[in-house]
Parts: sequence; C-alpha cells; structure tokens
Amino acid sequence: MQDETTAEAGPLAGRREWTGLAVLALPTLLIALDIGVLFLAVPHLSTGLGASSVEQLWIADIYGFLLAGFLITMGTLGDRIGRRRLLLIGAAAFGLASVLAAYSTSPGMLIAARAILGVAGATLMPSTLALLSNMFTNARQRGVAISLWAACQMGGAALGPVIGGLLLEHFWWGSVFLLGVPVMVLLLVLGPILLPEYRNQTPGKIDLVSVVMSLAAILPVIYGIKELAVSTVSTPIVPILAIVVGLAIGVAFVRRQLHLEHPLLDLHLFAEGTFSASLTAMLLAGGAQAGTFLLISQYVQSDLGYSPGQAGLWLAPQGLTMAVSAALAAPVVARKLGLSLAITGGLVLGAVGYVMIGLVPSVDGLPLIVIGGVVISIGLGQLFALGAGLVMGAVPPERAGSAASMSETSGNFGGTLGIAVMGTIGAAVYRAQVADSIPADVPADAAKAAHETLAGATAAAANLPAGPAAELLGAARDAFTNGLNTVGLIGAVLLLCLAVMIWLLFRKQRNQEGNPGGAEPAAETDVAQEVRTDH
Repeated sequence: MQDETTAEAGPLAGRREWTGLAVLALPTLLIALDIGVLFLAVPHLSTGLGASSVEQLWIADIYGFLLAGFLITMGTLGDRIGRRRLLLIGAAAFGLASVLAAYSTSPGMLIAARAILGVAGATLMPSTLALLSNMFTNARQRGVAISLWAACQMGGAALGPVIGGLLLEHFWWGSVFLLGVPVMVLLLVLGPILLPEYRNQTPGKIDLVSVVMSLAAILPVIYGIKELAVSTVSTPIVPILAIVVGLAIGVAFVRRQLHLEHPLLDLHLFAEGTFSASLTAMLLAGGAQAGTFLLISQYVQSDLGYSPGQAGLWLAPQGLTMAVSAALAAPVVARKLGLSLAITGGLVLGAVGYVMIGLVPSVDGLPLIVIGGVVISIGLGQLFALGAGLVMGAVPPERAGSAASMSETSGNFGGTLGIAVMGTIGAAVYRAQVADSIPADVPADAAKAAHETLAGATAAAANLPAGPAAELLGAARDAFTNGLNTVGLIGAVLLLCLAVMIWLLFRKQRNQEGNPGGAEPAAETDVAQEVRTDH
C-alpha cells in the first residue's frame, strides 16, 4: 500500500463539493438516459412518424455523432468562457431542444431536434468531468467521485429503458424526450449555487476550420456506411464516394492538428501507449455494446412480443450490473489483481457474454439475452471504470483537460459508431435473408414493409390471414435473430482482440521497467491506488 499522505495528496472536499457532485450527476444521467429511452422508442417511430429504417438509424445516431464531434470543441470553449457558464448554457439549450423533439411532426424534424440535442449535450459532458476534477483535488476522493460519476452514466443507461418503457405504455412516443426538461431546470437552479467556476487564464485560440473539418470527416463516413447497407445497386457510387471524401478530410484534419500551435485535438498525446490503447479499447468496446443493445431492445419487443414496459424491466439488469461493476467491483478487482488483469479479464468475460448473444434463438431467447447482457456488463464495467483513470494517469497535469475531452469523445463516439455499424450489419443480414424467405402469397405492399424492418413485418402481418401472417412473421423473426447473432459473434471476436492488445501493452511496460516477473508498472499502480474506494 502506498503512503497515506501520497495517496491522499490535496485538500479534502467538503459537503458542498459532494452535493455539487450530485448536481453534476444530473446531466451525466440524462445523456446516458436519453440514448437508452430512444432504443425502445425506435419501433414506435416507424408507425408514429412513418420513419423508414434509414431514418430510424439517423434519429438514433445523429445525436451521438454530433455530441462526440463537438466534445473537444466545447471543452476548448469552456476554457475560454468558463466551464460552469458553458454547462448552464448547454442545459438551457438541451431543455428547449427536448421539447422540440417531443413534439416533432416528421422524421426530418425529429432528426433536426436530435442534432440540436447532440450539440447541446456536447457542452455538458466535458464540463462535468472538468468541474469534478476541480472540485476534488484529493486523489482518493477524486477516485471515489469518478467511480460514482461513471456509475451514474451507466445507471442512466439502465434506467432509460425502464422509464422509457413505462412512458411508451401510457403516453405517446414523444414523451421519452421530455425527461430532459425537469432535469435541466434543476441544474439551472442549483448549478450557480453549488458549482465553482473555472476558466483558463491563457486559453488557446479556437480553430474554427478544425471544427468544421472534424464534422466533415465524420458525417460522410457514417452516411456512406448506412447507405451501403440499404443500397440495391451493385456498385453504389454515392456511398463509396462519401466514405472516401470523409476519410480524405480526416487525413487533412490530422495533418492540420500536427502543425497548429493550439490544435483542436492534441494528437501528440497518442504517442503514449497506455493513453492510445485505453481510448481505443473504450471506443471499440463501447461501440460493440451500444450497437448490440440497440438490436437486443428491438428483439425483445418485436421478436418476443414484450411491451415497452416489460422490455425495459428485462433489460434493466444489464445497465444496473454495469453500474455496480464500475462503482464497486472494479476498484476492488484492480487492487487485488492489478489493472492489466482486471481489464483483460473483464474483456474476456464480456466476450463470453457476446457468444451467448450469438447463440440466441428466434423463439424463447429471453434467458440467453438477459444472462448474456449481464455477463457483458460485468466484464465491460471493469474497462469503463478503470480506462478513464489510465487515460488521465498517462498524461501530465497540464494536459488533463485535453485527455478528459478525448476520453469522453472516445466513449460517446464509440457508442454512436457502434449503433451505426452494428445496426447496419444487423439490418443488412435481415434484408438479405428475409428477401429470400417471404412467402410467395404475401401481397407486394406487405412484402415491401417486411423487407424494411421487423417492426414493418409485424405491422404487415396484422392485416393478413392467419396462415400467411404466421409464415411472414416466422421468416422475419428468423432473419432478425440471425442479424443479432452475427453482431454478437462480431462483438466476441472484437473483445478478445482488445484483451490481447491490453495484455501485450502492459507486458511490454513491465519489461521496459525491468520487472518482467509481473509487478505492476508505476503508472498502473498509481491508477489502481486512485480508484480505491475504501477509506
């Protein structure tokens, strides 16, 4: 054990700081909750707004992509105008955009409202973590605060389906977006009272060209991925061109950052192996989890036939387990086994859960869904709770703000990228199989609806005679389950690759520090000490 003075360097936070942590948890909960409630609302958007499968994906994705794209920009802006001020401005904008989303009258209007929510949300995320770091200067207290903050993120994701399901059962689909209004009102009232202000006295200039280039690199690539999945032509020129353009702009963006005195993204931080590996692991693992959860939520409703409220209750253990794993289990496991074993062991355990998802049958698959989801959550909770500490511990104090922004960007971009990629893969498998499985006696309009989504097949079957309806539903459910199975197996392979990467990285660090016998590297020991929650 480290010396107590070293472990607890810095003044202790008081009642005001801990109460302020509860205030900072409000936007943290909401950001995670806002994505979770939408998962259950997706099937309802098809009937309530007439949203196509591509529009549904855009509604689900645009929020997260703009949030991720603007995180670093908003972090820099917060340094200039003040973190608390930016937080409160974002809270007001988020509340107004929530009302706009709730009362949208078309898919395009909802997509636009979700885009505004994404930009507003980007003002909230870096501000909460930066203010938290300012409020808790004591290392051990900061570790406790970060664990609780992370648990709020994961708890919000768990509560989202439950609350969203209950709202969808008793109100219209737009009610799920109104959850943000009272939360933001409370933040606007308590924030000025309990939260300190912070701004950099010598901030760098914001490079607006880099802001535009970052978005111009991300959105065309995502558009291309989506369009490739639904394209009916043999050589889809437009989607391929979009991806190429996005990648080209991305290369130009990277070059620009390397030559700017005050870059939007400090790429030199990636020279540190622990920093880059941790961000990569959180991005890819978060993407696999978010994309798989989107398909799972649709499976429980559209395939198994559970109501939104029932689906939310069955899916809640996944998020709650992850919150407990992050806040309670991760610090203990890291202290007993070391960070390398805690993270790699968690990734392997998560891969086992994904294999379970890969074996889910189209009928009576709820037990495997629930158990597999819980196993994934236990495993990934280790990575998400400890990964942020590794990122922050790998950089000098003067770069902590940039590291925090990148950590948030990695997690949010990974989740939204996973929704796009995994959702696209699942949709591609569904369309490919269902096209050859629709019974010949099904009318053309019903067959077209079934080819779009499982929800469309369910709606079309309701207007058919019993025999053709059962055949159509059976074919659609089998096709959708195969898409879910494919995504599950991809997730398992991805997590195993990440486990090998993390293990090799820490083994290399041990050898470089002259302790090949297995002692923890210095940076790893420091982070393990900081995330301890015992007092």
